[in-house]
Amino acid sequence: MSKDIPDNATANAALTTLREASRKDHLPWQVRHVDEIDWETIRWPGETGKMLFHPRPENPTEPNAGILRLEPGAWHPEHYHGFAQVWYVLKGEFTIGGKRCTPGSMLFHPDPHFEGEFHTESGGEILIVQYPGPTTGERPIYAGRFDMEERKAVADERVDL
Repeated sequence: MSKDIPDNATANAALTTLREASRKDHLPWQVRHVDEIDWETIRWPGETGKMLFHPRPENPTEPNAGILRLEPGAWHPEHYHGFAQVWYVLKGEFTIGGKRCTPGSMLFHPDPHFEGEFHTESGGEILIVQYPGPTTGERPIYAGRFDMEERKAVADERVDL
């Protein structure tokens, strides 16, 4: 059966598969707790993060997924990403691409996209999940962005990838 079938209940009910419910050749699910991970310096002013999952050599398609903690006054300029991402505001108020986002706001950034200019006066926390772009195939970047020893000046950061 073609994978280009409509995504609706009737079409899904007609799907057939050779998969068994508990195949032993699938990778196991993983769980991490936010308290098990240290806060790391992120490239933009006033941002730290706990990436509970991120791409690594043994699992290069793992998403960047974790919590961003933003200090009052944190900000970043508009910049490009070839991967996709979803954000969920947990605490605080943010202006993202000119739109006010409060707790309970969810943002979807398709691939490719320009992430809008970002500001917060209150500070807060955002749950983020960045994943390989289904259109571009570009992967999220962890190393050198979420695990920095020392933050560079914003003017020295690339905004084109």
